[in-house]
Amino acid sequence: MGTQNVNEGEQAALQEFMRRLLVDLRALEIMLEQGKIESGIRRIGAEQEVFLVDRAWRAAPLAQEVLKRVSNDHFTTELARFNLEVNLDPHEFGGNCLSEMERQINHFVALARTAAQSENADVILTGILPSLHKSDLDLENMTPKPRYAALNDALTALRGKAYEFRISGVDEIRFEHYSVMLEACNTSFQVHFQTGPEEFAELYNVAQAITAPVLAAGVNSPLLFGKRLWRETRIALFQQSVDTRGNNPHLREIRPRVSFGDRWLEESVLEIFQDDIARFKVLLSTDLDDDPFAALEAGRAPKLQALQLHNGTVYRWNRPCYGIGNGIPHLRIEARFLPAGPTPLDEVANSALWFGLMSAISTHYDDITKVMEFDDAKNNFIAAARTGLDAQFTWIKGKRFTAQELLCKELIPLAREGLQSGGIDRSDIDRYLGVLEERIESGQTGSSWLVDSLNGMRKQGTKSERLAALTAATLDRQLTGDPVHKWPLASLSEAGGWRLNFQRVEQYMSTDLFTVHEDEIVDLVASIMDWRRIRHIPVEDGQHRLVGLVSYRQLLRYLARDHVTGKSHPIPVRELMEKDLVSVAPETPTLEAIALMKERRISCLPVVKDDRLVGIVTETDFLEVAGQLLEGFLTDPAKNDQKPNSE
Repeated sequence: MGTQNVNEGEQAALQEFMRRLLVDLRALEIMLEQGKIESGIRRIGAEQEVFLVDRAWRAAPLAQEVLKRVSNDHFTTELARFNLEVNLDPHEFGGNCLSEMERQINHFVALARTAAQSENADVILTGILPSLHKSDLDLENMTPKPRYAALNDALTALRGKAYEFRISGVDEIRFEHYSVMLEACNTSFQVHFQTGPEEFAELYNVAQAITAPVLAAGVNSPLLFGKRLWRETRIALFQQSVDTRGNNPHLREIRPRVSFGDRWLEESVLEIFQDDIARFKVLLSTDLDDDPFAALEAGRAPKLQALQLHNGTVYRWNRPCYGIGNGIPHLRIEARFLPAGPTPLDEVANSALWFGLMSAISTHYDDITKVMEFDDAKNNFIAAARTGLDAQFTWIKGKRFTAQELLCKELIPLAREGLQSGGIDRSDIDRYLGVLEERIESGQTGSSWLVDSLNGMRKQGTKSERLAALTAATLDRQLTGDPVHKWPLASLSEAGGWRLNFQRVEQYMSTDLFTVHEDEIVDLVASIMDWRRIRHIPVEDGQHRLVGLVSYRQLLRYLARDHVTGKSHPIPVRELMEKDLVSVAPETPTLEAIALMKERRISCLPVVKDDRLVGIVTETDFLEVAGQLLEGFLTDPAKNDQKPNSE
């Protein structure tokens, strides 16, 4: 759940924390040498992250209200007020541990759903919420706890400038953000596998090797703000959302805080902790109430608070974890790469593949590092994130496979062996690997369902309606319990109509803009208006700041004046543009925007965020909204006698 009582820390406090961090690491080294870490047993666990959505399928910042209603220690906050995390109970690896994991997920999600519905909201499992807007990521939606504010301040100060995002897929997205809140776009289903210290290095390398094919089978996050990007966009987005590296004029290698790693592990977990402490600046400090050496002398398991806090600020996709269960210290590998959703059944099927391969690979290969290059494992991971089941992998001894071939021909049978050797119930093995086999054979992952659904609604409704329909359909399909490969595609009718999709300007504003610079000539403006059949062209500077607006009426007056005076020399846009502008923010309510346009007698509103032009709405947009409203009332007899504001 993470330490919440943290401080940003002055230099002296950070120095003292570093001293304690090194003490913790030395204590762990002694514990490993003296055999004080639990061995001979394997346990599994998981963390379920979820989104909260309102009745309009928008992110609902109600986490604290929902937590208060749930009142259950398994639940905790996340970075954003529209996310929650549930920590499942650990189980010994064997028997019905997989079906028990699914039962717990369903139980806790149902608890959260009941609480959320009391707040006119709901719970949804998805890697990236399709209907999420960039305005949802303002700092006002950050969970008001010291840990999150301190982490944001520390990372942002270290970055020294805005976070820059650029991801290319079918579409491309490029933008800046001024906090770590983009991390809140991602929700995951993180699984844990406890290992003995003597086998940790071997199994950690196995985890690295199998990450790519397991991810390829479970991709569920292809969209960000309506852009079709990677099949698992979370991977690229998360790395960039906490990337503190600046531009380097020389060829110095600087590792990001989110990484896959750059080499196989050789001997023990200490290598990872040592590497991370050496590479990554201490960001936070906390009050430390446990002396690890005093604890060891007293026969207690030390908390290693400093080590755990620092480890929580370095985000390896397979992260080592130190923990204490029933007073006994242990080590586990946390797989952080799997997305939340599409259903608990799908999540446990993905986990069954990972657990099975963790058990089986090491029995088939004495040392995975002798038969596979680390660079191949890393390249496979990126390929899986980019293209999912269409990825091409380089596997053992350099053999080449498609993701589907590798999974079906080699890895699922191998996972079955691993689950059987671990004593997993045969019915659970058949259930979860059967779901996986059917998904891979059909080719319909969560990502392909989202993209195919979005493509099927092309040219229907507004962008906001299409994304709302995806969110609504996702929740609807989740409630059936059917795995994603059996889901019918989403349809626009599931978006909820005009009442839900035209409440705020950002839901229907035009973002594909044609703009000009004030030094360009008016003739270009006239040409663009003619070519694109538009009546307003914003004028912006080199930093995309709005400095003016040229309307069709202004252009007509210019042309009439030019014809009368006989002028023929080029006229710059600055001489024609309107400079006294009225603009709105993306989150402005529609009724407020309409009232503003009527009051000021203007026919368009530029949409501005952080002084940058992000969109435009015109009277034509409002006519389309009115058209949908009128069509809805005329075609639904039940509404004919109702006033538009009856709700």
